Amino acid sequence: MTTPARLGALVCGVTLALALSACGTPPAASLAVSEISQEYNNADVQFARPMIPHHRQATVMAELAADRAESEEVKALAEEIIAAQQPEIDTMNAMLEKWGRGMGMGEGGMMGGMNGMMTPQQMTELENASGGEFDRLFLRMMIAHHEGAVEMARAEQADGQNPQAIELAKQIESTQTDEIERMQDMLSTS
Repeated sequence: MTTPARLGALVCGVTLALALSACGTPPAASLAVSEISQEYNNADVQFARPMIPHHRQATVMAELAADRAESEEVKALAEEIIAAQQPEIDTMNAMLEKWGRGMGMGEGGMMGGMNGMMTPQQMTELENASGGEFDRLFLRMMIAHHEGAVEMARAEQADGQNPQAIELAKQIESTQTDEIERMQDMLSTS
């Protein structure tokens, strides 16, 4: 291969790697059930079970941005949240399946009172907002929501046993901490 061809291949490889990393999808999010360790403890289950509805609420909130947000930056962030969190939901469901622990607490339910979860009243307020009002409300709510997820992820890292669950928790903490900073910046300029 000639030097220009090698350079072109390198540029393409780097571009692909950057594009994939920008999606926010952690490596753990693509795990098949067979790739998940059977080793787990109660902290792993207590991480995955509530994080699934927690992530689901975040995706519901993010889906509202498509036709309610004014800011293209808010719309783009919402799309990133959906793209990152759905694969994480799939991975956590696969973990629970592998461990024979299922959801057990109303798989599709929104669990009020959980770290960072919005109440039905807050969700209604967000659904009824539009434009700049939606943007500010979405950012404030999603910051609180992410802070709850980060707290849950840190608890998993401290107390969990399953290596894939701990790695996923690290990824959630990193991604959502970065998004919190971005949202705080967006709020300060809105």
